[in-house]
Amino acid sequence: MRSRSETRPTMNRRDFLVSSLTVPALRAQSRPPNVLFILADDLGWGDLSCYGNQRIKTPNLDAIARQGTLFSQFYVAGSVCSPSRTGFMTGRFPARYRIHGHIATEQFNAQRGMPNFLDPSAPNIARTLRQAGYETAHFGKWHLGHGQGALLPDAYGFSHHKTVTSNETRWQEQGPGFRAKSTAWMVDNTIEFLEQNRSRPFYINFWTLLPHATLEPTEEQMKPFERFRPNTREHRGAAQVYYASLNDLDTQIGRLMKRLEEMDLARNTIVLFSSDNGPEDIHISNAVHSAIGSPGPFRGRKRSLYEGGVRVPLLARWPGRIPANRVDESSVLGGVDFYPTLSKLAGLPAPAGVDGEDVSDIWTGASRPRRKPLFWEWRFNIAGYNVNRSPMLSMRDGDWKLMMNPDRSRVELYDIPRDPMELNNQAAGKPEVVARMSAALLAWQKTLPPGPVEPAAGRNDYPWPRPAQ
Repeated sequence: MRSRSETRPTMNRRDFLVSSLTVPALRAQSRPPNVLFILADDLGWGDLSCYGNQRIKTPNLDAIARQGTLFSQFYVAGSVCSPSRTGFMTGRFPARYRIHGHIATEQFNAQRGMPNFLDPSAPNIARTLRQAGYETAHFGKWHLGHGQGALLPDAYGFSHHKTVTSNETRWQEQGPGFRAKSTAWMVDNTIEFLEQNRSRPFYINFWTLLPHATLEPTEEQMKPFERFRPNTREHRGAAQVYYASLNDLDTQIGRLMKRLEEMDLARNTIVLFSSDNGPEDIHISNAVHSAIGSPGPFRGRKRSLYEGGVRVPLLARWPGRIPANRVDESSVLGGVDFYPTLSKLAGLPAPAGVDGEDVSDIWTGASRPRRKPLFWEWRFNIAGYNVNRSPMLSMRDGDWKLMMNPDRSRVELYDIPRDPMELNNQAAGKPEVVARMSAALLAWQKTLPPGPVEPAAGRNDYPWPRPAQ
């Protein structure tokens, strides 16, 4: 290697050309990364072909997995919509904001001791990035506040937004065909935003309505799934409707990914795909189609704190930074990690007071144990089969997952890597683990704002599996 004194003082034509090509590349690298966060609604861990679903192909989401990393042990902060979204945005467990269930009518919220909207003063990733010079946009489902007094996304740091399940009137559901077209409309609006803001770093929430009930795909969307059509007068099988909707979601995401490539934005854009909770339960009145969703091999569905209710897909892609063709089956990650992690990757200081942790090293290829435990609370009854009715409190720390009620009833301890289906309760044989984790779990619950609890919460009249005699 030449020393500095040995280099030539002049630059020949070849060196000039190389330098000319390199400078823009360095400038592009110095620009902070863009972020596109795609969030499905009620999509289960086992719904994508890259997660093992053999009934449907999801080629565009599979491509994101191939071009990036698929995480197997990713947990959202809640087992329903609003809590999970609160965790993604704020990096804090949603119960800290009294968001225990989905934000609904004012009367229903009051009965459950919940606010009508997320506190707009809560620090969140959108406001942090906007203050750092990002353009920020939210397209699609909001569900962090609607009804009297609820503010629009701009109060939370979004410079652009078109939303549903909010107080916004520009883009609400219009008639029976809305959901079949909703993802395409979201893509159209996102592309328009990209074309207008491509010269600046951007953060986009692309939060879809699919595959949440009620599903109503068009006949054209259902044609590729004729094999699922039942031999009945209705001619609309639940599987046909569900997979048609999921296929449209995948197709539209593919259209958005293609446009990112065409605009030369893909190389410096972190693409994240996940879901807000596990799949819907068939016992919900309008969910006959959405209940086809798969939690994979796990016990539990939406509303449950068992794995199937809170463990969902996470795909992460950032060419050259997040390893491609990687499946991470060991790292335990949470939705509350998004805020501190994206702050780090954007070159910003760590946000204060968050429950999540910076896992940027894991996203970019490292392997290490999680430093902070994950906690959940569910204060309500759980619809559906008794096997899915979990205790009220849950905690994941290392390989262990502890579940219990606040009165210490229904203590369940599972070694998740070795017992992912949560069939072998080891509480009786691991008293020291139960003692350590229960102390931490109950101490965490005491830090939460008090509120009402449904009488049936945490109840299990017919234990399953049955305790050993």
